[in-house]
Amino acid sequence: MKAKFICPLFVVRDMEVSRKFYENMLGQEVEYDFGENISFRGGFSIHLMSHYASLTGNSDIIFNSNNAELYFESGEINELRDALTLSGVRFVHDIREQPWRQQVMRFYDPDGHIIEVGEPLDYTARRLSGAGMDARGISEAMGVPQQAIDAWLQGQ
Repeated sequence: MKAKFICPLFVVRDMEVSRKFYENMLGQEVEYDFGENISFRGGFSIHLMSHYASLTGNSDIIFNSNNAELYFESGEINELRDALTLSGVRFVHDIREQPWRQQVMRFYDPDGHIIEVGEPLDYTARRLSGAGMDARGISEAMGVPQQAIDAWLQGQ
């Protein structure tokens, strides 16, 4: 037997607030709107807490648990950070470099779910190349096969 994974789902308190956050702050597009449940083209869904609790028979829903996140990438991470800051979003941390050298930031959505946004890995490779690192060094630093690094540096 096997099951096909479809998408992660976050439970939210206010559908309108959450929908606007994902559409306006992260540029997500709604694929399906079922009222109490919205699926985004990016491959995740949000579900209204009251409806979700009625379906599961369990109203013990914990927000701000810091045990999962949705991951996005943006080639405009600095501009996105500035827009998030202006909108009053609460950050887990500002943009920082990860051990594999990618620049990422983490922040909370309106219900306290962690959202991570990182620069695309090809941007990371080009940034490191621009700082004088050769392809082999980039491959070692990022833990990515050199063939991928070479392709990224050639714009593929």
